[in-house]
Amino acid sequence: MRIGRPGPAVGRAARRLASSRRAIWSRTRRRGGRAGRRIALCLLLTGLLVAAAARTGRGEPAPALDQALAASVIETALTVLQPRTLEPHTVQQLTLWGLNGLTAIDPDLTVQGDGAAGTPIRLSTPRGVLFERLPPAANDAAGWARLAVGMAAAAWTGSPAIRSAGQQAVIQSFFDELFNHLDPYSRYVAPAPAETERTARTGGTAEAGIGVVRQGRSIVVSAVNTNGPAWAAGVSVGMRLLSIDGQAVRGQDPDAVAAALQGEPGSTVVLVLAAPGHPPARIPIVRAAVPPETVFAFSNGNIVVIRITGFSADTAQEMSQFLEQAMGRGEGTKAAAPLHGLIVDLRGNRGGFLQQAVTAVALVLDHGVAVTAKGRDSQANHVWAVQGGDLTEGVPIVVLVDGRTASAAEIMAAALADHRRAVVVGSATLGKGLVQFIAQLPDGGELFVTWSRVLAPLGWPLQGLGVIPQVCTSLGQARLDQQLQDLAVGVFDEREAVVQSRAARSPLPVARILELRAACPAAIGTDADLDAARALLDTPGAYDAALVPLAAEPVGVP
Repeated sequence: MRIGRPGPAVGRAARRLASSRRAIWSRTRRRGGRAGRRIALCLLLTGLLVAAAARTGRGEPAPALDQALAASVIETALTVLQPRTLEPHTVQQLTLWGLNGLTAIDPDLTVQGDGAAGTPIRLSTPRGVLFERLPPAANDAAGWARLAVGMAAAAWTGSPAIRSAGQQAVIQSFFDELFNHLDPYSRYVAPAPAETERTARTGGTAEAGIGVVRQGRSIVVSAVNTNGPAWAAGVSVGMRLLSIDGQAVRGQDPDAVAAALQGEPGSTVVLVLAAPGHPPARIPIVRAAVPPETVFAFSNGNIVVIRITGFSADTAQEMSQFLEQAMGRGEGTKAAAPLHGLIVDLRGNRGGFLQQAVTAVALVLDHGVAVTAKGRDSQANHVWAVQGGDLTEGVPIVVLVDGRTASAAEIMAAALADHRRAVVVGSATLGKGLVQFIAQLPDGGELFVTWSRVLAPLGWPLQGLGVIPQVCTSLGQARLDQQLQDLAVGVFDEREAVVQSRAARSPLPVARILELRAACPAAIGTDADLDAARALLDTPGAYDAALVPLAAEPVGVP
């Protein structure tokens, strides 16, 4: 029997049942019988179901599957993916993985066929075959896209669950199932979130570059971003903010004040601020997209600690300014004593712009390859080299890392370690070392395709393995004390673990990755990291002994 939409008669029946259900319930309550209440409840539920069916019947029918758009999206995606994935896969294999997305939405659907020539691809339900077609050639992107959309159209007709999910869910499920078989970072992003991500990548909302807090009923400047327009306009911490564009802010919530400071890039906001002991001043500020401050520095005697929380558009410039000051070369600065050592703290740093990490390496490394990327597509292969720029003139460096150090931060740590420019202290890092290609699709969505692996200067992969430190702090204080004591007499306890990790090559089996990382398990950094770093810098012989062994020479500048 073919079931269609409820007609007018059903609608009238629904209205009659809906209008009478209160009377039925009332009569059964008067009777007081349990059976009567059960009957009334059944009638009530029946009435609700019929009424819902009537409402569906009166509503607009579900939109048809836009087969042309869906085919265009899938064909474009397959064309992008096939030559770029880290491991080679045919268009046929990629599509067969994706077709199981229909089953993920409706488990009654079954996809059959392996794509062998002469063997049809089928979509079936317990009630019979919905779709059947012979497969095209293994790498015919257009042909496989048509097959995928033809199958989706058949599922759309035969499966209420597919129609209820809608076209975007069908496309999303296709890519979810496909990417389940690839690396953990490749993905499809639907049009709406893709637009949000594109906006974020191009700068987002502009701001004045200040933070505010409430003290009593006053709004006070609590932070000034040195990268922002407020810093250049002379705004400083401790000033009271009296008004924004003529609107008083006294007594307001700081979050509301912060929102009022934001606006379109290039727009002007007029602030009235009062410094302690000074009359209010009217300060116009041109809003700008302000990169977050990511570099913070402090000194401990003749050792300078630079903490890098991420790699934004201005990270290398910020680091350069701190290094110039530490060396006594900054404008109006003078070093109190010769710099004895530098600690670069990358703990908790999740990465950011790769180029900024490379430029940061260039600030303390005279020359050499910082990192390479290798993939199947020739355009994915790249070498990032640095030359001529050690601002510290060879000052010993210790880099602190932990289990949260990732991506661009791992690149910096690996480059300085492999070139024997720094000793890495801490625990095994996260191990994120993949580069992605971004493609925009015809529906406005985006495809993020991992197309190359990041390799450290000595050729070992960052992905999965991470950076294994020369001095491990995650094995307990007793083990750390023993390492430092042995290094002081020239004995490098972790030598074998470091040499083996630097000799590793892609692709690494998971078991081997786990074995190498077990030498220094990932952990969250503690004060022991800083203590170990200072001990190394205070003992030149221990520092020299802890440098990466010369088991292999770093890759030179091409």
